[in-house]
Amino acid sequence: MSDIVLSASVRQNLLSLQSTAALLATTQNDLATGNKVNSALDNPTNYFTAEALNNRASDISNLLDNIGNGVQVLQAANTGLTSLQSLVASAQSIANQVLQTSVGYSSKSTVTSSALGGTAANLVDGTTIKSGDKLSILGTPGIPAFSITFGASESLAQLNTALAASNLTASLNSSNQLVVTTTNDAASSTIGAVTDTNAGTTFGAAGAPVADPSSQAVRANLVTQYNNIIAQITTTAQDSSFNGTNLLNGDDLKLTFDETGKSTLNISGVTYNAAGLGLNTLAVGTDFLDNNSANAVLAQLGTASDTLRSEASALGSNLSIVQIRQDFNKSLINVLQTGSSNLTLADSNEEAANSQALSTRQSIAVSALALANQSQQSVLQLLR
Repeated sequence: MSDIVLSASVRQNLLSLQSTAALLATTQNDLATGNKVNSALDNPTNYFTAEALNNRASDISNLLDNIGNGVQVLQAANTGLTSLQSLVASAQSIANQVLQTSVGYSSKSTVTSSALGGTAANLVDGTTIKSGDKLSILGTPGIPAFSITFGASESLAQLNTALAASNLTASLNSSNQLVVTTTNDAASSTIGAVTDTNAGTTFGAAGAPVADPSSQAVRANLVTQYNNIIAQITTTAQDSSFNGTNLLNGDDLKLTFDETGKSTLNISGVTYNAAGLGLNTLAVGTDFLDNNSANAVLAQLGTASDTLRSEASALGSNLSIVQIRQDFNKSLINVLQTGSSNLTLADSNEEAANSQALSTRQSIAVSALALANQSQQSVLQLLR
């Protein structure tokens, strides 16, 4: 090959043809891969910058799975809270039925005094009940202890106003005796010992209330219904989990939003079974016997309802934060990948035009090379 001598014009056209072929190969590779930067040799700065952007996008994309699971954990807890609120509302309805049903006793606890000289208009006559006398009633469950000091002119209405706070009511019977009886709110309670500082006024022992069987049967049924709901509150809280995490059964949730681990959200779990909400099962023959017991349960249910509303608000706030960060990360991944593409992707229109131009240039170079060889062909004709 060293003995072959090419003319200057042939050599120049050959070099041009080789250069055009190399450029055409590069352009066709860009069109095939879709990238104008395929390795660090093409453009080190763009290549490594794009690689860093893609790596970060990949790391954040991996976090999206964990964030998505976190959203579902919060959704499961929110679903549980909604069900718990419905169950508490059902329990409140049952307790309210107790208030609407008939009194559970055919007769209530009553205590009667010795005969008085006063009247309903004025109990103080200066003989049996004197101005300054102190009437006291020993407190029992459902009946708070009571102290009242009679004034110079104490009426029955005034006495009843004072007794109302202790779930008691007073009246004068036909024998002009003061009769103290429990109200419906404390119908299951027995009045304690009643005394007066005036030795002339005495009170007998209080009679116990007499239960009404049919009414108590209704109340016992309501206790059973209530207990069924309490059991469902506990199981509902235990079932409100996703992928092994239950924010209503004491589990905590930690979510990481960025690839460095510095952006996090810690969500503390709660224990919202019946006991955690301050609700207990009731006992037949002990609970729902009168209005006081029903009101006590309603107070507990009201507190539980407020607790659930508060937690639902906090849960909703956390869910909103997680969903916002989830959408942010998706948008950020798109920004990173777009930035990487801008550094490495080829413009297909531009590369197609380059390919067409290089093909034309290659054809011209081939023709020029043929022309450059014509002089040697002429010499060959002479030799023939």
